[in-house]
Amino acid sequence: MFTGIIESLGTVKEVRQDQDNLHLTITAAITVELKIDQSVAHNGVCLTVVAIANDSYTVTAIRETIEKTNVGEWKKGDLVNLERAMKLGDRLDGHIVQGHVDQIGICKGVENANGSWYYTFEYDEKLNNLTIEKGSITINGVSLTVVNSRQNQFSVAIIPYTYKHTNFRNFEVGTKINLEFDVIGKYVSRLHQLRN
Repeated sequence: MFTGIIESLGTVKEVRQDQDNLHLTITAAITVELKIDQSVAHNGVCLTVVAIANDSYTVTAIRETIEKTNVGEWKKGDLVNLERAMKLGDRLDGHIVQGHVDQIGICKGVENANGSWYYTFEYDEKLNNLTIEKGSITINGVSLTVVNSRQNQFSVAIIPYTYKHTNFRNFEVGTKINLEFDVIGKYVSRLHQLRN
């Protein structure tokens, strides 16, 4: 379980294919605090640490993860948002994030708002996910508030701190991102489906 508050940025050091799996080696400042078998969210994808060497660690993504997230597109040098699992008893500064990506979205617009930024994203509505105005959404592991919620599109406002400390600064029109919809919104959506 995560909160969507990014702890650190990591850099992809190596991507190695092994049958249907991808072994991803990440260099990050938090490596010294990691342990093998620990869960870490990478752009919102919960992956298990399988090896640690110096300032780098390795995680493995299986086919299911590759098919449902943007992990398969990562390459050497890419920046990745990182968050370790939350501790019981800590403040929940973001919202409840499972680290289980629901689907990929696409950046449709980036608007400079004189000191902040508005990003607009589109997603496939056939997968029955939804956003709620002023509700929560997780984009590449970042907990954010939805603005301009529409049928298959929504926007978020990004403050300078988030822009500087996450990989949002690299987003442009066409960038594929990982989306985890709010667990409460998923519950409401499922109830609505069952009633109809």
